Amino acid sequence: MTPVPPDVPSGAGLLAPGWTGSPAASATGDGAFLRALLDAEAALTRAQESLGLAPPGAGAAVTAAARGAFDVRSLAERARGGGNPVIPLVADLTEAVGGQYGPYVHRGATSQDIMDTATMLVAVRTLDLVLADLGRSGQALARLAAEHRDTPMPGRTLTQHAVPTSFGLKAAGWRSLVLDARDRVTAVRDGLPAQLGGAAGTLAAFTAYGAEDATALPAAYARELGLRAPRLPWHTLRTPIADLAGCLAFTAGALGKLAADVLTLARTEIAEVAEGSGGGSSAMPHKANPVRSTLIAAAARRAPQLAATLYGSLAAEDERPAGAWHAEWEPLRDLLRLVGGAARDAAELSEGLRVHPDAMRAHLGLTHGLIVSERLSAGLSAVLGRARARELLTRLAPRTYAEGRPLAELLAEEPKLQDVDLGDLTDPARYTGSAGALTDRALERR
Repeated sequence: MTPVPPDVPSGAGLLAPGWTGSPAASATGDGAFLRALLDAEAALTRAQESLGLAPPGAGAAVTAAARGAFDVRSLAERARGGGNPVIPLVADLTEAVGGQYGPYVHRGATSQDIMDTATMLVAVRTLDLVLADLGRSGQALARLAAEHRDTPMPGRTLTQHAVPTSFGLKAAGWRSLVLDARDRVTAVRDGLPAQLGGAAGTLAAFTAYGAEDATALPAAYARELGLRAPRLPWHTLRTPIADLAGCLAFTAGALGKLAADVLTLARTEIAEVAEGSGGGSSAMPHKANPVRSTLIAAAARRAPQLAATLYGSLAAEDERPAGAWHAEWEPLRDLLRLVGGAARDAAELSEGLRVHPDAMRAHLGLTHGLIVSERLSAGLSAVLGRARARELLTRLAPRTYAEGRPLAELLAEEPKLQDVDLGDLTDPARYTGSAGALTDRALERR
């Protein structure tokens, strides 16, 4: 077996092109989690100092020490001893702080307090990046929707041509989903709380260390971190994790809808849209693969299963469970990375998408005019009666294919239709309903 080259880092993202190199990748890496753990520890000492539970200078001392270098690999290896990285980190940080203030590192807290709080910090920092990219997508899709408000194209239902629609309405729909994701992510981000409860969620240790009102400490802690103050310790009340799972899975699916449509419309035989810069093939030089859409689609397929693991951890026993919160760390990080990468790719896809109105217009004629049979059925009913109009269209439909003639031409041969203006009735571009008005309404949303 060929050994791994020594200069290849673990977790470099070789199998994860969807998120590798994205802002979310940096925000969720081991270094980012370590920074969040250290921030959580330093903030705890500062909060206790603000309430007189630690001497003046303790918060500054721990904060300064937390800015130092800590060995991530060593922490990871030693985490096996206690089941989480907080235990070895507290030992290293206490040593770095030194004699006078070392005892105020982690005082009164439990490992889950720090781990959960750090996870919230990582989530907030990553969601900020996701929101920035969702904003880019929303702006690009708004431009596409406005530009193509009246660009007709075939509407497709159950894979077949149905009635005409407009590309503007389709782009407005994509934008609506992006804004739905934005709103959900924003609400979750703004509500993520710090975690502080001590060994069994009673804050008892802080009272033992002299707090007159230990319930004031979680709010002071949250202020230091810029997180929400928890109403209760949530060691086994995992609403914040479930909220993250929901908004992230929704965002992946919302972007996945955009990707699924582009993948269909960019097929060689359809070619109504194309990615701005397609990816190459290792074997076929002529190909320009829709890589951005492909990676978004992959993220959308993975996200629900990752979210399911997080929802499964809601059923956590006792005051602090064995295994439930431990099971959250990797799938939550994977979700943040997947959605962060998908949001980046969606922004690039939306900003670079090329639209081909001529292809859309040509495809409206593929069914020889049958794409407006719904309109004709209604319009001809006034002349022929409903039953007769339906019978006529049903009879002429197979002839359009058998004879290769447009439906309008066949209708013009019917004696009772000699005085009917069939031009407007048979023009697909004139049967997009309220697509323009609906697009305008969608674009009013900010």
